[in-house]
Amino acid sequence: MMKNLQLFAALMVVLGLTVPALAQELADDPQMIFQKTTVWRMLSPNATLDTFVIDDPVVQGVACYFTMPQVGGWKGWAGFADESSVTSIACRQVGPIKITAKFSQGDDIYRERRSLFWKKMQIVRGCDPNRNVLVYLSYTDRLIEGSPQNSTSTVPVMPWGNEPAPKCGDFVNP
Repeated sequence: MMKNLQLFAALMVVLGLTVPALAQELADDPQMIFQKTTVWRMLSPNATLDTFVIDDPVVQGVACYFTMPQVGGWKGWAGFADESSVTSIACRQVGPIKITAKFSQGDDIYRERRSLFWKKMQIVRGCDPNRNVLVYLSYTDRLIEGSPQNSTSTVPVMPWGNEPAPKCGDFVNP
């Protein structure tokens, strides 16, 4: 019994150290800007296009706006509907850019499940060091078969006021 408690305590310590580290890498929940109904339903939730904004968790001064369709009806409301793979994204510099940590090309900044088990939408970040441009890609993948639907947005890293622009290539892990 004591050995099981020690094992449980060790597991909780490991989870306590790793879960916050993983959570820091992804941005907080996005903020909904607006929603537009695409299919009106009298007795169940409508199908909509939902537009959100999310701040890059590692690059201060960059916000990404993205739109995703939401399936209506009772299946969509209950979370059993297989959501569409279509996404769109537009990222912009909204203040002085400050890169707060090193990152790898293609790091996730946001991830959301789009079906009960198999599909997820992701926003990932990269850097074009030759042009000093941040590159954001939104796409949806499945466990077995991915989707070709994707959207790309770029943010040239520019000075803001008197602050010089950092070089994104200096923050990319080799």
